[in-house]
Amino acid sequence: MQLFKQDAVEWLSTLPDGSVDLLITDPPYESLEKHRAVGTTTRLKKSKGSSNKWFSIFPNQRFEALFEQVYRVLKNNSHFYLFCDQETMFYIKPIAEQMGFKFWKPIVWDKVAIGMGYHYRARYEFILFFEKGKRKLNNLGIPDILEEKRVYRGYPTEKPVPLIETLIEQSSSEGDIVVDPFFGSGSTMIAANNLKRIPYGSDISDDAHAYLSQRLCVSTEKYQQASCLVEAQF
Repeated sequence: MQLFKQDAVEWLSTLPDGSVDLLITDPPYESLEKHRAVGTTTRLKKSKGSSNKWFSIFPNQRFEALFEQVYRVLKNNSHFYLFCDQETMFYIKPIAEQMGFKFWKPIVWDKVAIGMGYHYRARYEFILFFEKGKRKLNNLGIPDILEEKRVYRGYPTEKPVPLIETLIEQSSSEGDIVVDPFFGSGSTMIAANNLKRIPYGSDISDDAHAYLSQRLCVSTEKYQQASCLVEAQF
């Protein structure tokens, strides 16, 4: 496992062309700030209802540069998954297609329990499924609605490891390189390691690095083994 502390776009620009087998990520997209402003989330840095620290919002105008680098570093015939809300989906889909990705569909993550909000309170999140070239999924029996309970009292926007494991199992093989340029809670890093893939990730947040380090030091044999693989490069 290799972890870096750099801006996502800048870090991806250091990776060689066609060097990544699978990319899964969850950027801190711009509409999160709007939700905070109207009181439909309490998980951003300036929220009065939360003690969680947060990192800088990734502005919509930077998605073109991000997708350019994602497309460049991915191997031909590979997949790219991006978590987002419906507002961000409509904004970024045409940008990704312009870069050369084929958009297959939004996968729905059903969080089982409803979250905050006012109008039909949300219990789902989208995972946009893109393809570079042509790659068959490993299991054609998996539905486009994935049900996993949301993580409570974890890192802001933390994703369940089993959810990420499903994506990794669908779109990669053992020994493949799995990348997350906004690793946050580290769920993608842990899921990739669990499945004998090679995790590479970056995050600019000190709290993200500290949180993942703590997760890797959990006193179970699996995570003790994982912690021996971490090479933090700042």
